[in-house]
Amino acid sequence: MEPLLITTNSELETARLGKDIAMVLKTGDFLCLSGNLGLGKSVLARGIIRHLAHDENFEVPSPTYTLCQTYETSPNIAHFDLYRICGMDELEELGWEDALETGCAVMEWPEQCFDEIPQEAIHIKFSEEDETVRKLSVSGNPDLISRIKRSLLIREFLEATPFENIIRSPLMGDASTRSYELITSENEQLLLMNAPALPDGSPIKGGKPYSKIAHLAEDVTAFVAIDELIRAKHFCAPEIKAQDLKNGILLIEHFGDEGIIDGNRTPITERYMVAVEFLAAFHECQFKPNINLKSGEPYVIPSYDEQAILIEVDLLLQWYAPSQSGSEIKAADAEAFLRIWQQYAQIIQQQEQSLVMRDYHSPNILWREKKSGTDRIGVIDFQDAVIGPAAYDVASLAQDARVDVSEELETGLVDHYIKLREARNPTFDAESFRLSYSIMAAQRATKILGIFIRLNERDGKPAYLKHLPRIQQYLQRNLKHPALSEYANWLENVIKL
Repeated sequence: MEPLLITTNSELETARLGKDIAMVLKTGDFLCLSGNLGLGKSVLARGIIRHLAHDENFEVPSPTYTLCQTYETSPNIAHFDLYRICGMDELEELGWEDALETGCAVMEWPEQCFDEIPQEAIHIKFSEEDETVRKLSVSGNPDLISRIKRSLLIREFLEATPFENIIRSPLMGDASTRSYELITSENEQLLLMNAPALPDGSPIKGGKPYSKIAHLAEDVTAFVAIDELIRAKHFCAPEIKAQDLKNGILLIEHFGDEGIIDGNRTPITERYMVAVEFLAAFHECQFKPNINLKSGEPYVIPSYDEQAILIEVDLLLQWYAPSQSGSEIKAADAEAFLRIWQQYAQIIQQQEQSLVMRDYHSPNILWREKKSGTDRIGVIDFQDAVIGPAAYDVASLAQDARVDVSEELETGLVDHYIKLREARNPTFDAESFRLSYSIMAAQRATKILGIFIRLNERDGKPAYLKHLPRIQQYLQRNLKHPALSEYANWLENVIKL
């Protein structure tokens, strides 16, 4: 990989570069800063450390005499300065291997290390062009360099917006590859969505990857299209302040951090009821699949077709079932499973269709206390929206994958939804809705069991395993509907659910 070349024109810019680098650091990252005295190595190191400490005035003393200074930040960081190191014995006592196990590290004067630097380190070499201009050449670890390039691209995007004095702060991402930043400008807070286009995965069926079969968004165009559609229907989705569709960067309105659950992660009943009222009103709207973005670019909302439904439930066969039984599912049992779900998928296609946001649950529903009615609900994370059974989003809310929704509250939510729909639409068929709800709730629980095992085994994200008992319980509730008896028998006989 060619070295990344960066120019800074002042100490302020060098410190800001440190902040932009800090935005993408993670445990195990090692930065080596080399160059003559007075070129800005310590300025860059302080910029990194202060940003990780979330404190512009955080004291960062030079470790020239102590050799190492450690900081409990997020991630932790160790600051090494080897300018005065005298020999290998001192080097062996520094213990940067331990530092990299629990955090990251930045080292000045790495040339004193006698070729002991880990291979995965990146090297930032400073050179002077004139009294203020510094040239930095970044080489080494390609993954970290790619992350730094992405961070600098985001900085360039932000600089082109009308917002000034921008402060970037990382936010937790989600189960996807998207990440978010809190952007503070003057007295306004916004969200930055960092979602580079995803390359197609390996073909798994009919020459298509999973993402295409399941109709998952591959770039931010889908988010922009659905956002504009929801707002056009006078529901609350974030206003997009700036966008770069090519590079997958959006700057959007920030609804705040208040959601529909309390500090103990318990559903707030009133807010859940308003959230289901939102859906009852939302599903009275007509949604056409062909739409045009404000930019003029066309977008077609995919259909939640039989292939998509089947490839999702297949995750149970591929991931969850083997993890439970310790072996692959027998071919005959897998065929029976898919026959059952083919029948359900065909039933679903005959039920009421609407825009399905697909992840309408507590992490993606924000509470706007100062508003009234359903305008108190703000929705996010809907880029995978499809045209499909209206019941799906009701199930997503009433069987929240990350929150314990009691059977009593679930029943109350479904009954409230049906009552509102019947009041608005005399032709609304409550019995058909309950059938659709049971099937799609079971379908959602089935695929999530597979997804959470996949997140652990393939992606190294074990935190999702704690949600499995909840999803299993939801699935057991759904199986009470007579239409799901065949699936209930399959689960009991094959994986002993």
